Amino acid sequence: MSALHWQKSSFSANANGCVYLAAADDGTVKIQESDEPDTIVTTTPEKLRAFILGVKAGEFDHFVDAGTSN
Repeated sequence: MSALHWQKSSFSANANGCVYLAAADDGTVKIQESDEPDTIVTTTPEKLRAFILGVKAGEFDHFVDAGTSN
């Protein structure tokens, strides 16, 4: 397996909470968050695309941050 080439999301802030993506040799996509670099999520390009389209469509807008009051 060759080394992963992580790319920082253009939507990540310069401070805490940056998201990184990498394409693996096996065709999967690896996702890593800067606050927990040892945790890597693996998915397929198709599933990641469906998730991103869902976020853009507002399908997850009903989720509320635990620190936010209603």
